[in-house]
Formats: sequence, structure tokens, C-alpha cells
Amino acid sequence: MAKSTSLLLLIAASLAATAQAFVAQPISASSTLSSSSRLAMSDKPEIEVISSPDKEFLEKKGVFGWGTWGCPASKFPWTYDSTESCYLLAGKVTVTPGDGREAATFGKGDFVTFPAGMSCTWDVTEAVEKHFMFY
Repeated sequence: MAKSTSLLLLIAASLAATAQAFVAQPISASSTLSSSSRLAMSDKPEIEVISSPDKEFLEKKGVFGWGTWGCPASKFPWTYDSTESCYLLAGKVTVTPGDGREAATFGKGDFVTFPAGMSCTWDVTEAVEKHFMFY
């Protein structure tokens, strides 16, 4: 009995040390996902923003072969029937989901993914031009 208690204490101490080391690790400079990329408490996917991805990332995605779309400064509702990824060539936008998920603000040079099924409001504060792909 004493042997199993000692083993359990050893395992617990090891797990605690591992968890503490994991939490204490700083986020590297190459980590570019915004806080909005995390899952909400409801487990619905959030809007994912990758700030200033490198050219290799964009080329692997095929971004420069995607369609383009633009609009002037405006505010309008939108519902995503399917997932969309886009790369902003110009502009600044805040997208606010209607179901309590976190709003995301992004602009020129950002790569953004919107989850299927999300209804939101686009608030375009600077005219937008983007490459986009629905899937």
C-alpha cells in the first residue's frame, strides 16, 4: 500500500511540474494567431486572424489564384453558409458575430478565416479589397 501511495505521489508531482513548465513557456514571436482564434466557451469556432503571414504560407494556400472582392466603408449583416478564408489587400474591418463569439478587427496584410454557420455584422471602416475562397 505504501508503495502505491508513493508511486501516486511521484506521478502527481511529475504531472504538476510538466503542467507548470507548459504554462510558463512564452509564446514565440512566430506565433501569429490572435486571441480570437481560440474556441469560445460555447465550443463554436471563432474567427481566426493570422497577422502578416509570410509569402510561403499564402502561396501554399493558393491565395493569389482566388477571386477578389471589395467594398467601400459600410456596415452590413452577413451569414456564412460555408467557411471562408480571405487575405486582405487593403482596408480595415471589425466583424462582430451575432451569437456572442468574440469580435475580430483586421486589415491589410491579414489572413482571416470565418467559420461556416456564423451570422455577423461587418463594419468596414476603410474600403476593403481581398482575395477570398469559400469551402
